[in-house]
Amino acid sequence: VQLQASGGGLVQAGGSLRLSCVVSGFTLAYYHMGWFRQAPGKEREGVSCISDSGGTTYYADSVKGRFTISRDNARNTVYLQMNSLKPEDTAVYYCFPISFGRRGSWGHRADFDSWGQGTQVTVSS
Repeated sequence: VQLQASGGGLVQAGGSLRLSCVVSGFTLAYYHMGWFRQAPGKEREGVSCISDSGGTTYYADSVKGRFTISRDNARNTVYLQMNSLKPEDTAVYYCFPISFGRRGSWGHRADFDSWGQGTQVTVSS
């Protein structure tokens, strides 16, 4: 299993980036997927997720209205369009299979264990 995130970089506040995550070793269409991020000294947090068909999406309050998650199962790729970036968005971003819980909760799947290297997003003020 491989999860290869890319598209990060250095951008000024207010700018945009589009992250991509190409997966291999499993059939993307069978899995709900999420984007997570981890800033230095902080715990990893869920940013956004999307159902296997793409019909359901959720966003953390901190990114709602600025980020958009999408997927292309035929290309084995999940995307995260990030607009109006803020310095507090600075982190390493990862994609990972997720499962849904009750009342819209979601989290990473425990039966996958390789997060990949992620992609660094740095937003300057």
